Amino acid sequence: MNTSHYCPHTPEEIQEMLAAIGVSSVEELFAPIPAELRCSTFNLPVGMSEFETYARLQSVAADNNQNLSLFIGGGFYDHIIPAAVDHLSGRAEFYTAYTPYQPECSQGTLQALFEYQTAICRLTGLDVSNASLYDGATGLAEAALMAMRATNRTKVVVDGCVSPIARQVLATYLSNQDAELVELPPLDGLLNREDLAKQLDANTAAVLVQYPNVFGGVEDFSGLADQAHAAGALLVTAVYPVALGILKSPGELGADIAVGDGQSLGNPLSFGGPSFGFIAARKAHIRNMPGRIVGETVDKNGKRGFVLTLQAREQHIKRHKATSNICSNQSLCALRGLIFLAAIGKQGLADLARLNRDKAEYAKACLAKLPGVVVLQTAPTFNEFTISLPKPAEAVVAALLDKGIAAGMPLGRFYTGSENMLVVTVTEKRSKKEIDQLVKALEVALCN
Repeated sequence: MNTSHYCPHTPEEIQEMLAAIGVSSVEELFAPIPAELRCSTFNLPVGMSEFETYARLQSVAADNNQNLSLFIGGGFYDHIIPAAVDHLSGRAEFYTAYTPYQPECSQGTLQALFEYQTAICRLTGLDVSNASLYDGATGLAEAALMAMRATNRTKVVVDGCVSPIARQVLATYLSNQDAELVELPPLDGLLNREDLAKQLDANTAAVLVQYPNVFGGVEDFSGLADQAHAAGALLVTAVYPVALGILKSPGELGADIAVGDGQSLGNPLSFGGPSFGFIAARKAHIRNMPGRIVGETVDKNGKRGFVLTLQAREQHIKRHKATSNICSNQSLCALRGLIFLAAIGKQGLADLARLNRDKAEYAKACLAKLPGVVVLQTAPTFNEFTISLPKPAEAVVAALLDKGIAAGMPLGRFYTGSENMLVVTVTEKRSKKEIDQLVKALEVALCN
């Protein structure tokens, strides 16, 4: 075995290490591994210099289409990121900081997380937030577990208008729990209220809804919390944080727990990650929240300081008492979310949300004029809406990709009978020119 191509050690160093271990060769070292489990060859090329390696990586990256007009959403969105977000989050004080295992020595990190929690509470209209979660989908599942603990019940009812990806994660989480998961089929792209009423019983722990939903519909959930509470259940809302710039907050809707993905708050798409999940709740449920919570206090000299107030995580307490088996939070991505919100401010978030909505309304009106295209929404929308095409959406999307346009998210892979349905997303980054190009290209694709 030739180790010189991939091992940083010299042949002399390798022999010295083998002698210390008590074997004569690398082959003998790996002898206990069955032959069928070993690599036949590593087939590695000759090493390259730093310059050559960088050039090679640039060449590989160039194979990606980086100039698409993106009309894809479904939980991950192409938003503008202020330069301050990259600059500040890239400072070594933040970029190199990880988990504050000795929290009192990490006052800067703790203060940033405390301010992040404050921002999430103001955004959602709820009392408490933790210091972030892995992502929005796991946040929904953690909220379901929270509700089960808080109510001592095992039934979770989820609206079929919730993201299919998040529902898959939820099903995985609950598959090994003493839990019953009930999915309500959508009714014209909205929550089926009659089916929900039938499922609310003495064992229902939570009702899970999404706002706006996966079809883009913005449903008025006023009164839904009272309906859930009357049955002894909690209301959990999964939200798109940018939309909260103009929509009622989960707190105003009476929700007990709110979750979401923070990718749209200052985090790039990056092929699906990383981002961060957020979770907020009413104070009564703080003891059932997963992860860690940073609190504000004063030191012995009366100076403002920060501590990890609650650390209900498996590495800090007995495993069987942990509220979650996921250790990872996303402090750096959450910091980017905080910087984003602080940079644009309350009015800026409202302006951003209106820009998204207005551009989406323009696109919706233009697409509705195309022959055979039908806008399906009966409810208001934010920056996403669903259209029905006279052809399978997958084929249409593929045709538009060749023209540099990612036209949307086909629903056929998620909902039976929806093969012709397409969810179109329009963020503030899409110009009128790009929207007009989408409409023209779609018209041509439908005529061919």
